Amino acid sequence: MHQQRFSIKQPSKQAIMRMCAAFLCTFSFFFSLQSAQAQRLQDLRPGEPMDKIMAIVGNEIILQSEVVGHAVMAAQQDRERRVRPDDPKMLNRSMDVLINERLVMLKAIEDSITVSDDEISERMEYQIQSMTQQFGSERRIEEVYGMSMNKIRRDFREEIRKQLLSERISQQKFATIKVSSKDVQDFYKSFSDSIAPVPAQIELFHIVKNIEPSTQAKDKSIALAKRIRDSLVAGGDFAAFAKRHSQDPGSAASGGDLGMVERGKFIAEFEKVAYALQIGEISQPVESPFGFHVIQLLEKRENAVKTRHILLKLGQTEDDLERTKKFLDSLKIRVTKGALFEDLAKQYSDDADTKAFGGLLGRIEVAKLPPDMRTKVEKLNDGDITEPMTYNAPGSTKSALHIILKKKFIPEHKIAFDEDYKRLEQMAMMQKRAKFYETWVKDLRKSIYWEVKSKF
Repeated sequence: MHQQRFSIKQPSKQAIMRMCAAFLCTFSFFFSLQSAQAQRLQDLRPGEPMDKIMAIVGNEIILQSEVVGHAVMAAQQDRERRVRPDDPKMLNRSMDVLINERLVMLKAIEDSITVSDDEISERMEYQIQSMTQQFGSERRIEEVYGMSMNKIRRDFREEIRKQLLSERISQQKFATIKVSSKDVQDFYKSFSDSIAPVPAQIELFHIVKNIEPSTQAKDKSIALAKRIRDSLVAGGDFAAFAKRHSQDPGSAASGGDLGMVERGKFIAEFEKVAYALQIGEISQPVESPFGFHVIQLLEKRENAVKTRHILLKLGQTEDDLERTKKFLDSLKIRVTKGALFEDLAKQYSDDADTKAFGGLLGRIEVAKLPPDMRTKVEKLNDGDITEPMTYNAPGSTKSALHIILKKKFIPEHKIAFDEDYKRLEQMAMMQKRAKFYETWVKDLRKSIYWEVKSKF
């Protein structure tokens, strides 16, 4: 049954702009959604049902708490406060969005799109980092959600998997969509009067240096790993050694057991050695971004291996930190003597995403800068560089520092075609993708089962 509940109208200019602004948030940030759901359940009156099914999409259900949570988020994102989260129209619109999201996710599964456990874990840790910045600490997150961090990581893995599946198929669908300069010009002519003023921005560049352990520290860790390996080969109990020495919190308690894992889900350095071992064989120490591993192969299939390991992490010392700070300070001095910051970034930065572009972070809205960065950058004059600061790259396991060049402060202003071309290009692209998404979802509604069970 396909119950199309809302008529499609030609959107106004204001609606188009809201659609463009919201498009990047099409797939709900699951932690905020779960928080809103939790708050909804806390606010129930005695005797009121805890939750109910509002819609079914394929084999997925949409609960009332999910719809309410989505409406709350949408209302919070509306700066002009034009919508109320308890407005039935708003709630029904949120249910439509959630139905569309489920349809996209089910289409991804139908098309055999997959995501790896590593990708899920990486996204999990990135979102937990974001939540930690928002709430101040992991303990505060546990208080808000009423569960331990281990339970949060365990319970929300499936939600993240669905989120990644939806993103992956959407990226594939949108990969061929482009906008021409004429598209941007037409967009500007049509909507320039409706676009809100461009907020104050700062154009920033940075140079990142990972805090690498000294040669002495690495030599000490690999020597310990070799002694452990020699003891194991001589008949030592692997599980006992793992519990005593391994610094992998996820496996140490279980004797280093990593279970049966499919090919492609371990980091490359680990997987290459694991597949080369014979059953029962113990590897020489293997270096990876996490440290040194001693690996034992327990079982091998064509595309999967069961292993256990002992991990010795490479600790960061004060000397390592000071050495990295001094190096970044030396680059600052070179800039004062005439060297170009961008050239130094291309030569020395460890940030693969920005290195080729001279460390360009782009024009970032002042209000969206992390608080610690904003405090330091706002005090600088154009052309000044910060002191070395802690840098946590999304998805990276390495500790790092960076220095930031405040290239230019751009005050709030009415959007201009030449000055803000990149911003306009992005908005024109979002509009084009949003229209494509709308057509795509209409087709999915015709081919995948969905049904509304209850209305607001």
